[in-house]
Amino acid sequence: MTIAESVVAGTRWGGAHVAAIARQNAPAIPPVTSLDGLPSIDGLDLWDLWPAQLIDGSTALFDGWTAWMILSAPAFPDPIDRHAQARIRLVLQRGDEWRDCGNLLPDGFCPGSREWAGSALYDPETRAFTLFWTPAGRRGEEAPTFEQRLFKTTGTAGWKGDTLAVEGWSEPEEFLHSDDEVYDLANQQLGAPGEIIGFRDPAHFRDPADGRDYMLFTGSLKDTQSTHNGVIGIARADDSDNSQWTLLPPLISADGVNNEQERPHVICRDGLYYVFWSTQTSVFEPNGPKGPTGLYGMVSRSLLGPYSPLNGTGLVAPNPAGEPWQTFSWWVTADLEVVSFVDYWGMQGEPLADHPERVRSHFGGVPAPRFSIKLDAARAWVTS
Repeated sequence: MTIAESVVAGTRWGGAHVAAIARQNAPAIPPVTSLDGLPSIDGLDLWDLWPAQLIDGSTALFDGWTAWMILSAPAFPDPIDRHAQARIRLVLQRGDEWRDCGNLLPDGFCPGSREWAGSALYDPETRAFTLFWTPAGRRGEEAPTFEQRLFKTTGTAGWKGDTLAVEGWSEPEEFLHSDDEVYDLANQQLGAPGEIIGFRDPAHFRDPADGRDYMLFTGSLKDTQSTHNGVIGIARADDSDNSQWTLLPPLISADGVNNEQERPHVICRDGLYYVFWSTQTSVFEPNGPKGPTGLYGMVSRSLLGPYSPLNGTGLVAPNPAGEPWQTFSWWVTADLEVVSFVDYWGMQGEPLADHPERVRSHFGGVPAPRFSIKLDAARAWVTS
C-alpha cells in the first residue's frame, strides 16, 4: 500500500481551534524594548536558529559552550532580500557571551543557491557533526527559485584556537524526496514569502519508544482545494545509518486553515510528545479565522498521534498585542527554553505596509531575548 492509499486526515488543526484563540487569555512573549546587548555580527542580518543536539534531543556542549546554527545574509536595504542570500552560520554561546565561528559549510558546497533551515546532531564520542538542511534553488541558477530539497552531510567538529570548526564534510546527500502525491512538490520558479509550497526545515528526532529516527518537516498537501494547505510532514529512517527513509502520512494538517506550519520540531517530556511550530497571521486563510503570529503546538501520547492542540487551540506563545511582528521562528529546547529572532519590532502595532520607510530601521535581524515555557499535559504557557 502506498502512502497515497494509506493517508488519512491525520490530526487536524482546524478552523474551530483557531477561532477559539479569541477566547484564550494566553500570556504573551515579553516585549522587545531594545536591541542593546543582543548578539549581532557586523554587516549581517541573522534569523532562524537551531542548536547542535545530542541523539536524545538535549543541547550538546562543547567545553561548556553550546553551538548554534543561524541563518545569515548581508544587511540589505530591504531585509526581505536576505532569503535569496542565506548562509548557515555557526556561533557559540555561553551565558551572555557569543562567539562567531563563520559560515558552517564551505563556499560552493551547498547543492542549492542558498541555505535554509534544518537541524543538527553531534556525537561527542566520534565528534561527528551531522547537518540536515534545506538547499533552496539550485547551485549556479541565474535567479533564485523556490525549489526546496532535504539534504544531509556529516563532518568532524574540533577546536581551532578559540572557535569551533567542522571539517571533512561528506558529499551532500538528498536523503528525502517529496512523493508528489500526498506531499506537493516544492519546485516553484517564482513565489513570495508566505505563498510558496513547502518541503523544508528537516528536524531530526529519535523516538525513545522504538529507538528509530524520524524527520519532521514543513510540507504542503497536494490533493486539496485550498491554497492554504500547510502540513507537518514526517518520515522514518529504515536503517541504522539513516540512508533510507520512508515518507509517512502528514502528522498534523492545517489544510484550508493555514499555509505554513514552519520549523516543526518535537520534544518528549513526561511520557508525552510535544510538536511545536511557528506561523504568522498573514498565512491564515483570508476568509477564515486567524491566529496571532506566534509559537503553536500539539501534544500526543505517541509520536505518530493522534494529537490534541495545546490549550485547546494550539496557541502557546503569541507576540504581544501591541507588537504583533516583533519576533518569529521559535525553537523549543529540551529544557523548555525558547529561542527566536527579532523581526519587525517597535512598530507599536502599525503595519509595515503603512510605513515602508521603516523596512530597514525597524528590522531586528538578531537573536531575540529568550523566554521559557511550562508544560502541564495539554497546557502550555509562557513563564518568563
